[in-house]
Amino acid sequence: MLLFPDPRPLVERLGQEFFQHAPERPGVYLMRDAADAVLYVGKASNLRKRLCSYRVANPDRMPRRHLRLVRAVHRIELEECADERAALARESALLRTLRPKFNRAGTWPGTPHSIGWRVSEHTLELALAPTLDASWQSHGPLRSGPWGVLALLVRLLWCALRPERGLAGMPEGWFEGRFGSVAVISLIARETLETAAFQLQNLFRGRAEIFVEWVRQNSQADAHPFATATREADLEALLEWASKGTAQVTSVPLEPAAFTSREAPIRLAR
Repeated sequence: MLLFPDPRPLVERLGQEFFQHAPERPGVYLMRDAADAVLYVGKASNLRKRLCSYRVANPDRMPRRHLRLVRAVHRIELEECADERAALARESALLRTLRPKFNRAGTWPGTPHSIGWRVSEHTLELALAPTLDASWQSHGPLRSGPWGVLALLVRLLWCALRPERGLAGMPEGWFEGRFGSVAVISLIARETLETAAFQLQNLFRGRAEIFVEWVRQNSQADAHPFATATREADLEALLEWASKGTAQVTSVPLEPAAFTSREAPIRLAR
């Protein structure tokens, strides 16, 4: 029991009915001040549930920045969206256009990067860059989380291509995504490398389930419980990302001419 109840500035200003009648649907919300300027833009899979989290302004549980926000808000504008993906896209567009005072992320568009891969005689290379030349197959541009996606792919491809070494045998730092701008998996039969390149095309052309099954079949040799759990968590995260992806593949045809030998790569995993 509290001797003094927590402040509820938004309930006092907007009324309890506003929160009770908010739609239980995906959408975005715009918080405006007394001059009707947008202070904050957010998205939610359930607008009512998300807005209810702003009702109580407990100074011991809410960051100071959020306390200042709820004290300054005089009106909240709601926009319903078809689904959470549409809400995310709408939020992103509003953030870049309005650049609200209380939003920290997403207000300035970053440089989009593409994921690229190519096969030489004995190596598979994966890279992340704003532009890639014609020797690479690529997927992009990716506007959010490209390094995380690349780290997932490197771990999963290592599991499928080097199962005899397993996750424990990855080069130092690779498990955490510390492989620089180019990750090189080497000393594998060319036929296996070409298969991996083909599976990456499956992934980025909307056939992620085929890629996932290929990884599982080829990584069974590493049956350590930690490796299995990590691999399954990575596969689940990749499937979730792929279900939201909209970029297209720019690909070099899978012909022998596309896999010409090159000079030794800068980083070689032996």
